[in-house]
Amino acid sequence: MGWLERTKKRIQTFNRFIAGVSGFFLIPLMVITAVDVVGRDVFNHPIPGTVELSQYMLAVFILLGLAYTQQVKAHVAVSLFTSRLSRPVQLGLNILGTLLCLFISFIIAWQGWVVGIEEKTVSDMLRVPQYPFRVLVAVAAFMMCLELLIDLGDSLRRLVGRAS
Repeated sequence: MGWLERTKKRIQTFNRFIAGVSGFFLIPLMVITAVDVVGRDVFNHPIPGTVELSQYMLAVFILLGLAYTQQVKAHVAVSLFTSRLSRPVQLGLNILGTLLCLFISFIIAWQGWVVGIEEKTVSDMLRVPQYPFRVLVAVAAFMMCLELLIDLGDSLRRLVGRAS
C-alpha cells in the first residue's frame, strides 16, 4: 500500500470519526427540543435560548457530516440524462462536476476561515460567540475538499485505466 492509499484511508477514517461525533449532537438536540415543547405546552414555561442552541447543534451536526456524506456518495444525484451516455463521457462529466465542487468548496473553506477568525459577534439571547461555528464551516469545507480530491483521483484513475 503506497503513501497515497494510506493518506486516503486516514482521511476517510477521520471523516467517519467526525461524522460519528456529529451524531452525538443529535441526542442533546432531541432532549432540549422535547423538554422545551413539554415546558411550553404543559407548564406554559419554555426554556429560554432553545432555538439558538438547536440552531447551533444542528449546524454542527450538518457540517461535521458533510464530508462523510460525500465519501459514501449519499448526496442527491440525478442521472436521468447522464446514464444514457457512454462510460468515458460519464467519467468526464463526473470529473468536471468534481472539479466544480472542489473549486466551490475551496472558496467556502478559504472565506469561512477568513470570516471565522475575524468574527467577534455573539448570539442575541445566550451570548454564544459566533466564531467557532464560522471556523467550523471552513473546517468542514476543507474536509469536503479532501474527499473531493480523493473522488477526483479515483475518477481520473478509472478514466486512464479505461483508455489504456
